[in-house]
Amino acid sequence: MAADETINGAPVTEALIAEWAADAEVGYDLPALRKRGRGRPGRGAEPSQVVALRLTAEELAALDAAAAREHKSRSDLIREALAMYAA
Repeated sequence: MAADETINGAPVTEALIAEWAADAEVGYDLPALRKRGRGRPGRGAEPSQVVALRLTAEELAALDAAAAREHKSRSDLIREALAMYAA
């Protein structure tokens, strides 16, 4: 294993892997693991629609730069722009 492997910024060590293996050998509570919701959380009362959008490399770079500056996702910025346009 590479020395720089991390999970959420914490290094993955051989001791941690051994602990995970021991936990797996004991067994997991499968019904508890399956109690997750399906898919992404909703944004409203109805299911959201996925819309494909084609952007040039320059447009995508500008969108990514703005998203990084504002600490937001691409989708958040696009939704905000649509809301301002529609207002």
